[in-house]
Amino acid sequence: MRIPSNKVCDIERFAYQELENLYPKSEIKTFILMLFEHFLGWNTAHFLAFKNSTINQSDLLKLNFAIKDLRFGKPIQYILGSTTFCDIPINVTPATLIPRPETEEIVYNIIEKEKHLAPKNILDICTGSGCIAIALSKAINNSQVYATDISVEAIKIAQSNAKTNLCNINFAISDILKIDNPFDETKFDIIVSNPPYVRDMEKAQMHCNVLDYEPHLALFVPDNNPLIFYKSIALFANKYLNPDGRLYLEINEELGNETIALLEKQGYNAQLHQDFLGKNRMIIAQKII
Repeated sequence: MRIPSNKVCDIERFAYQELENLYPKSEIKTFILMLFEHFLGWNTAHFLAFKNSTINQSDLLKLNFAIKDLRFGKPIQYILGSTTFCDIPINVTPATLIPRPETEEIVYNIIEKEKHLAPKNILDICTGSGCIAIALSKAINNSQVYATDISVEAIKIAQSNAKTNLCNINFAISDILKIDNPFDETKFDIIVSNPPYVRDMEKAQMHCNVLDYEPHLALFVPDNNPLIFYKSIALFANKYLNPDGRLYLEINEELGNETIALLEKQGYNAQLHQDFLGKNRMIIAQKII
C-alpha cells in the first residue's frame, strides 16, 4: 500500500494508519517528525505550519519506504542511519548495536569518577559504533583512548564516527576471547566494555526489531557459558589494567551476582550498580593489590 497523495496531512494520516497497532500514538508522532526532519529538513514548527502543502515525488517515495520499514519493525535509528549518544551524533548500521540509555549511564558514571583525575589511557572493548570511546574521548581531557571490536564493519563505522566528532582514537580489530592486546604492551587506567551478554534462552523475550535487525554477534552468548566475555576481559585486565585502574562493565541484569563472583575469583574487588530503572546493570571493579 502506498501513500495516497503527496500532501503532508495525507502522509501523516497514512503513517498513523500503518503503525497504529504497532507503536503508541506518541511514538508514531515522534517518528513522523523525525522522518520529515531527516528527509526534508523540516523542524516541528515547519511541519505544523505546512500540513496542507505538498512535497515532491522523490521525498514522497523516501517517506513511503521509511513508513513501511517501521511497519516491519526496522528501528528508526537504522532508517535514519544515525542516533545520539550522550548528546553526540553517532551513525549506526545493522553492523552495530543501537546505543541504549543504560550505556549512557555507564559513560556518565565514568566521567563523574575519572574526569578530574590525571590523564588516562582508556580502552573500550567491543566498541561497536564507537559511542562509548567517543563520548569518553570528548569528556576526559588529555586522555588517550583505544577501542577494539571483532567486526571489521563495526570498526569502519566507529572510525567514521570518531572522525565526524573530531576524536583521535586508536582502533583495532581484535577478538577479546583470545585475550590479545593489539596495542602492543600498552597498559590502561580505565577498561570499559559492553560485551555480548544476552543468553540464547532470552531471545524469546526480545522484540522483533532487535532480533531481526541488530547484530547477533554483538548480543548473544551461549546458555552454558553466558559469562564467557567477562572471564576473558578479566584475564586481559589482569595483564593490562594498571594497579590503580578501574574496570567498568555493562552486564546482564539477571547475572549480576554471578558476574561479581567471577571477577572476585579473578582477583578483583567488584561492586554492583543499578541503572535508572533499578536494574543491576553495571559493575565497577579494581584489582586487589
